[in-house]
Amino acid sequence: MRLLFLRRMSFVDLASLRIKYKSEKEIFLESSIERKEPISLFRSWMQDACETPEIIEPNAMCLATATKDAVPSARFVLLKDVTAEGFTFFTNYESRKADELAENPNVALAFYWLPLRRSVRIEGVAERISRDASETYFHQRPRASQIGALASPQSKPIPSREFLDKKEKGIIAELAPDREVPLPNWGGYLVRPKAIEFWQGQTNRLHDRIRFRKDTKPDETVDGVLLHQGEEGWVYERLAP
Repeated sequence: MRLLFLRRMSFVDLASLRIKYKSEKEIFLESSIERKEPISLFRSWMQDACETPEIIEPNAMCLATATKDAVPSARFVLLKDVTAEGFTFFTNYESRKADELAENPNVALAFYWLPLRRSVRIEGVAERISRDASETYFHQRPRASQIGALASPQSKPIPSREFLDKKEKGIIAELAPDREVPLPNWGGYLVRPKAIEFWQGQTNRLHDRIRFRKDTKPDETVDGVLLHQGEEGWVYERLAP
């Protein structure tokens, strides 16, 4: 079966795959940004994504972490909150991502909303949120999800799927229907952004890229030509595709 699959794949010319993006009438211009700061713009784009039926999970994002030796890894998680402070997601504090965050808090996030031909990239530093905030969110989750988090030693080797199923059943039997699920070693991270880039695809491949960032280099000048002064301490610039 695998050999048949590989043979079928060999007929696919990946280099020729193309889809249409935006037209010249739909260019993403700086003038279209109502407030020159990235959080309100992100919320607007996220709202568009949430209102697009073809996008099943608009808050899915790729989270990239790295070890202290800069060895990277990436996986998809769900964004659960966005505020002026940053972007929040939740995970097991004993997972691989949590281990890497303990060594190196620098992270990158990426959203891709294909039907809108839009993507957002975020670079920043992750920090744990308070236990109280994590516990509040944990108990808002469906009970089955709470039990699943308690049952799973995330990222650790396990002998079989049956191991997880037995552990889950044991927890269900122990708690009964009325006992609160205890918070495992699990909680949230807040990613405080240093740079946020908004990308919109153009069919002619002259894609639009506008990046907001907090930091400027010592030799940089906010000249209003290449680098522009934004709001809330942000500067912004257009990048070549």
